[in-house]
Amino acid sequence: MSAFVPGPRLHVEASAHGPLDGLRFAVKDLIDVAGVTTGGGNPDWLATHAPAARHAPCVAKLLAAGASVDGKTITDELAYSLEGVNAHYGTPLNPRWPYALPGGSSSGSASAVASGEVDFALGTDTGGSVRVPAAFCGLWGIRTTHDDAALEGVLPFAPCFDTVGWFARSGALLARVADVMFADAPAVDVPASFVRFKEAFDTRALTEPDDADRLREWSPSTDAIEIFAGDRASWLNVYQHLQDDAIRASLGAWIDANAPRFAADIATRFARMKSLDDAEVERCRVMRTALAARVENIVNQALIVLPTTPRALLAIDESADAIGTFYRDALTMNAVAAFAGLPQVTVPVANETDGPLALSFIGPRGSDRALIARVRQLFPTLS
Repeated sequence: MSAFVPGPRLHVEASAHGPLDGLRFAVKDLIDVAGVTTGGGNPDWLATHAPAARHAPCVAKLLAAGASVDGKTITDELAYSLEGVNAHYGTPLNPRWPYALPGGSSSGSASAVASGEVDFALGTDTGGSVRVPAAFCGLWGIRTTHDDAALEGVLPFAPCFDTVGWFARSGALLARVADVMFADAPAVDVPASFVRFKEAFDTRALTEPDDADRLREWSPSTDAIEIFAGDRASWLNVYQHLQDDAIRASLGAWIDANAPRFAADIATRFARMKSLDDAEVERCRVMRTALAARVENIVNQALIVLPTTPRALLAIDESADAIGTFYRDALTMNAVAAFAGLPQVTVPVANETDGPLALSFIGPRGSDRALIARVRQLFPTLS
């Protein structure tokens, strides 16, 4: 149940001194480290690709800031999961709740941070792959503003939604990493007010009503807004069509040429690409624009507050039906930030014996550093 890919543990020394001197970080096995083949959580991908010629810029920035790489971490196969299970390399441990899954697809990175093996870790997030494991493992985490340039050196899954993110055990370290990552980015402020994402709290109330009530108490606002406006199914439909169309473009040719070995559930998800309706994909592109504009209008006036996940945890032996329901509900909630390419910070408001409670905040495009700072103001003592 290691968090790290099989074989000798990778170590790369810092390339300079800086604000992260002495810190160790892990890298999800979707992100390039020079001289190492990015495996993508699948042995056939590993076998058909060459070592990376250079570090991904996100890795290079951290090395130049004084941090060192201390391992590449297991990912769900080619990022197509939210559970944290890998049929080839094993399921990384959820250190605080070992009876539960770690969440995916940045499962190994979350596990390595939660166990204390590294100080922080890089992951990627498309439909929740940092947000879900951060919540499940009781960590601070960020899905950053979508930026095509930031995806250089990252294995493409669905590039229209893909982002780089990271995990830390404290908001202070989450912010220190952000200061390095966004050192050259223009400052974007966040609004002073907050608004609850009503349907997300309602979804949590259907599965864990007591936790939903407690999360409402942690929310800094009692104001609520219906983002789905009675059309929840459309948000999931648009997200899945556009994600699958992007996957078809980035991975379809390789899958057709190599017939890779996928776990059964992962194979089923990739198989959906074969039945895509191109006319429906184009209709979904138009709808995404309208839905994204709705979300951006909200976050320009108030930060959106929501439970990070529709359930606190999934057990290791969770039924397929329960996982399917979680996957549907989580993708629907997570599409809100994804459609508009917005940053989302998740904070572990309570880590208790029987499970975590995680709350998220969505802010305006480019406000990543200010969003972290605002959330830290709300929860100054949490670690």
